[in-house]
Amino acid sequence: MSKILFVVTGADRLTLADGTTHPTGFWAEEAVAPYEAFRAAGHEVVVATPGGVVPPVDRGSLTPEVNGGRENADRIAEALRSFTELRRPVRLEDVRLDEYAAVFYPGGHGPMEDLAVDPDSGRLLTEALESGKPLAVVCHGPAALLAAVRADGANAFAGYEVAAFTNAEEAQGGLADKVKWLLQDRLTEAGVRVRAGEPWAPHVVTDRNLVTGQNPASSAPLAEELLKRL
Repeated sequence: MSKILFVVTGADRLTLADGTTHPTGFWAEEAVAPYEAFRAAGHEVVVATPGGVVPPVDRGSLTPEVNGGRENADRIAEALRSFTELRRPVRLEDVRLDEYAAVFYPGGHGPMEDLAVDPDSGRLLTEALESGKPLAVVCHGPAALLAAVRADGANAFAGYEVAAFTNAEEAQGGLADKVKWLLQDRLTEAGVRVRAGEPWAPHVVTDRNLVTGQNPASSAPLAEELLKRL
């Protein structure tokens, strides 16, 4: 059995361009689907957040509308209650990569608020990338890649191909004209090569030890890809 590190946002709101805030957190399906896959395969999961705060779930990710109906929404909510590691996270600042076999970042808009500018997360991502260990990031989770800046100012993921939540999906979700910046644009500006798939359809991109998924529907296939690499 291996230990897999889940790095999860601690932000419960996203600051918008006009200074107001939008409630957020981590996206439920993007945490639940990989967690269930990793635990079913016999692996241990450890959750880390900035400051060791209990990560907030985006309440919008628990609605029937985004989960294909009430039955699956209830299943996701029940699975979150069973994900007890979320209630006792370790401090991201104290994480030692050599204690883990793989690293996973779920999304939700929360990472755009905290992990995108978190130097401890940036150092961990750079170290994970250079270690060759499986590193998986999904949806808005790739916002965290923006903090992985080397001493020369270059992004550690520049030149890598990734999947991430797209401008088209942000527009269809209704926040594109409200956020301070768009994830696809900011990654591209950092030299990361975003490979966009169809909106809302599963889309996973692999590049060396990095595995990325575009949206919530990509979280289960992304988890399968990570498990193949363990």
